[in-house]
Amino acid sequence: MTTDLKRVLWWGRFDPDYSRNRILRQAYAALGWDIVDFHPLLSRTADIEARLRGLPAPDLVHVPCFRQRDIAAARRYTRRRGLQLLIDPLISAYDKQVFERMKFPEHSVQADRLLKEERELFQSADIVLADTTEHARFFVDTLCIAHDRVHVVYVGAEESLFTPAPGPPPPNNPLEVLFYGSFIPLQGPQVIIEAARLYQGPPVSWVLLGSGPLLADCKMKAEGLPNVTFEGWLPYTDLPDRIRRADILLGVFGSTPKAQRVIPNKVFQALACGKPVVTCSAPAYPAQISETEAGITFVAANNPNELAVAVGRLANETARLQHLGHVARANFEQNFSFAHITRQLASALRE
Repeated sequence: MTTDLKRVLWWGRFDPDYSRNRILRQAYAALGWDIVDFHPLLSRTADIEARLRGLPAPDLVHVPCFRQRDIAAARRYTRRRGLQLLIDPLISAYDKQVFERMKFPEHSVQADRLLKEERELFQSADIVLADTTEHARFFVDTLCIAHDRVHVVYVGAEESLFTPAPGPPPPNNPLEVLFYGSFIPLQGPQVIIEAARLYQGPPVSWVLLGSGPLLADCKMKAEGLPNVTFEGWLPYTDLPDRIRRADILLGVFGSTPKAQRVIPNKVFQALACGKPVVTCSAPAYPAQISETEAGITFVAANNPNELAVAVGRLANETARLQHLGHVARANFEQNFSFAHITRQLASALRE
């Protein structure tokens, strides 16, 4: 699988080891592209630095995820050279500050200014990647990007790391229900604590791994619940083994607007490891997944009772967990595999 363009300049103060970046860089390589990195000293003057350093002429400039600050200079650079600019924001700063963190009221002067600035940045790109169809819709409807410039490329999981166990591991006794994350509102970790409080099924151990803003609140809410434990953050390369040791994986349960637009990393990674997942339903998932058995149990957002019932149902069917794990892995291979992501990227570059 190849494209007409051959050299891509990855631009900005990005982290090449972040999972989204690692997967896309592997996809570029699979498509026959040569990747050149440019890490400027300052984002706002990066185009000047690029000229002074005499960078090799690229066919495309790629600004990776979370690097809105790098877009303006990259756009000046590409315009002067007649190049195309691809951005992969992954998130909207406007969405994050206004609807996730609720730092600014939606119709405030600050929110309007942030929306105007982000619209101008995103509209300056020739190609905009979105991680789901719902994020693509948000970019078009809210940030007013031309529909034909937005292309969906799933986040996926690194298949060299996130793989099923070589043999069927015996179930834990009691079963282990694992959540890992950064304890932010989108993930709804407090919903998990409340679900553990309401839970009435066979004995299970609820484990919450990681750290973040809501961790202290979750620990306070979990006082007196012997079936809830907390674990510190793990190195990224140790995460697959930790997933494989659990019986049921938890996704996200927050009621924020963004929770309806994303498929979380943890869901991709759990499916890749062949583990059944419980997460909140969202239109971000491909339609065929919500209509068929796919190793995912969907519950309503911010509904601890539904979560408790769903976990209880799975815990009552321990003999079926292995089958659901196989289905989960098959779902990953069919819909979210590296090959699928590479085809999505190739389509974005072609068009």
